[in-house]
Amino acid sequence: MTQADTNELQQQIIDLESKLAFQEDAVLALNNELLEHQKRIEKLQRQVLLLAEKLSRSDNSDILRPEEEPPPPHY
Repeated sequence: MTQADTNELQQQIIDLESKLAFQEDAVLALNNELLEHQKRIEKLQRQVLLLAEKLSRSDNSDILRPEEEPPPPHY
């Protein structure tokens, strides 16, 4: 194997290591973002459940059926 071949192989290895490091960083960043999104989703799910419980416990006399709603002011 000539010196040129060795240098070329070393450069290919360096390039592959560089690409691998970039991919590892990208995967870590995506994983962190995914965890943040999951936390937000769980928070929103809890809020929806709380609102559903409040709505089911509340007196619905203030809520009109769609056909009972007055028309908007511009009509």
